[in-house]
Amino acid sequence: MARYTGPISKVARRFRDPIFGPDKSLERKSYPPGQHGRTKKSKSSEYAAQLAEKQKTKYTYGLLERQFRNLYKKASRKKGIKGENLLKLLEARLDNTIFRMGFAPTRRAARQLVTHKHVCVNGEVVNIPSYSLSPGDIVEIREKSKPLEVVNTAIKQSGNKRYSWLQVDKANYKGTFLAYPERADIPEKINEQLIVELYSK
Repeated sequence: MARYTGPISKVARRFRDPIFGPDKSLERKSYPPGQHGRTKKSKSSEYAAQLAEKQKTKYTYGLLERQFRNLYKKASRKKGIKGENLLKLLEARLDNTIFRMGFAPTRRAARQLVTHKHVCVNGEVVNIPSYSLSPGDIVEIREKSKPLEVVNTAIKQSGNKRYSWLQVDKANYKGTFLAYPERADIPEKINEQLIVELYSK
């Protein structure tokens, strides 16, 4: 499956946001990458801001352009606010949910766990990272995959972090997707209205 495999620190520095998780290079260099990173003035046009917000959201959740566009179309067909619907669908992705539950240190690692068949949904193995969960779905790490170091390290490092739309039982490596999250509960710094404006042109 196609996915972004380029440098992540440069992308994080471009948006000045640790969208892939804690990044020491971002802490050391708070300016954009490139030869003129320290002096280059950011574009202030409306279109540039909209495009940057879309790109940042794509990188944050690990989607390519076609996937993102299709998800936006799906969000547009649902009742409610388009931008909020988009974020709710992004949060309902299986790879994102594994990350939120604390079974993987990053969304990239969560995607790898899913594609390598370490994850079950409602008792069935699912190896599609973009699989969209529905309220009530039970997500768990397969029995034979519970000893994986990456999973156990992630559980220890995630601490007591909780999300209102997820119920997690880390002792048994499982959790429940209770409902689609409310916009106020999603911690990502994303201005979804800019994305809606971009696609509405």
